[in-house]
Formats: sequence, C-alpha cells, structure tokens
Amino acid sequence: MSGTLVIAGLGPGDEALVTPQVSAALARASDVIGYIPYVARITPRPGLRLHPSDNRIELDRARHALELAAGGADVVVVSSGDPGIFAMAAAVFEALEDGPASWLDLQIEVLPGITAMLAAAAAAGAPLGHDFCAINLSDNLKPFDLVLKRIRLALEGDFAMAFYNPRSKSRPHQFAEVLETLRQGAGPERLVIFARAVSTPEQAIRVVPLSEARPEMADMRTVVIIGASNTRQVGRYSYTPRRV
Repeated sequence: MSGTLVIAGLGPGDEALVTPQVSAALARASDVIGYIPYVARITPRPGLRLHPSDNRIELDRARHALELAAGGADVVVVSSGDPGIFAMAAAVFEALEDGPASWLDLQIEVLPGITAMLAAAAAAGAPLGHDFCAINLSDNLKPFDLVLKRIRLALEGDFAMAFYNPRSKSRPHQFAEVLETLRQGAGPERLVIFARAVSTPEQAIRVVPLSEARPEMADMRTVVIIGASNTRQVGRYSYTPRRV
C-alpha cells in the first residue's frame, strides 16, 4: 500500500509546543482527520483535505483514516496533547484489529506530543517528581465505580495522580464523588492543583489543600493533579521529592 497513516499529538495548546516531527508530518499530509477544535488548529493549504468530526465518534474517525490510507492517501490523525494518552492512537489500533487484514500492511506511525498532565505539572513546578498515575475520570468507556476503585488503590499506593476530564456538563456531580473519595483516603492538607487551559492565554494554576477543593474549580479544560502524601510547596511552586 502506498498510503501512510500518522497519529500525531498537537500538544496542550501553544503552537510552540508542537514538535518538529509533527509539523513535518502535517506538511506532507494529504488529509488531516480529528475532533473539530483540533482540526481547526491546522492551517489550510492547497491540496490538503481537512476532515473535522464530533468528539464521540472516535472509532468511525479511525476507520475513515485507515480507509483513506489504504486508498493511497497520506493521512494524519490529530489529537491534542499526546495521541497515546486517552486519545486517538488506541482508537486507531482498535479499528485496525477489527478491520480487514489488508490494513495490517499499512505504514502506521505514532508521533508523541506533550500531554496535558506534563504541561500542567511543569506550570505548577514538579508535582509528578516521583511515582504517579493518570486516571481519566470520564465514564463514557468504563464504569464510574471502576474510576473510584482506581483512585482508592492509587491512594493506597501513595501515588500522585493526574486526572483528565474531571467535570463535564453531562456529569457535573461525579467530580464531587471523586473529591469525597479522596477525602476518605487522604488528609485535609493533601495538595490539589487545578491547571486550566495550560499553555494558552487563558492558563490558570490554582493550588489548594484538599479540604478547600470544590467541584466547580474544574471543567473539561482542567487537569487536576493530586499530590502524594509528601508533595509540598516551596514558594509558589509545588513539587514531590524524589525520595520517600
């Protein structure tokens, strides 16, 4: 097959944080596929076809990309942040697994990007400086009980935690349950970092103790980082020591 498929991360928002690898892939592309606001970040040019689509049709988008590449197109599927973290890379490989055997001959490349939790951690200091985990709080693809179970286990292991998709209009109540689960397993002084719209002009970093954390402090543009038991502040920065 002469077509190619690249799955690329556009970083957290600032165009300066898009890697040269990704920029080069976009410059070669005949087609760019992705969620509407991510495709809107791509500069139109002659010969480039843009395919924006809604957020909840990831598998349809992945199949479309594979079909175009199988037909000879040079396709780039774009995600924000890193495409391998709660994004399109896994969706493409899921579609590949369920698709025709001929798709397995396609040249597929995943290009990493700066994911939201790393950009948020850097803006706050170094709260992920020791062992940490990332948890997607959305229950679109898994039961919410499993979300809470994973949070309890991460507390037991004393991991710092980065939460993606903390609070949406369709599930505004669930983040309150997350905060209550955290309070059951961590002290009131545990640091909570709300990092909103990191690397954009709207960036806002707010650090509060768990006792003061409120659901309305987060939305879908926010990454929430929960410190480990030894995460602390030094001046205006938050960090987790490298040793326990």
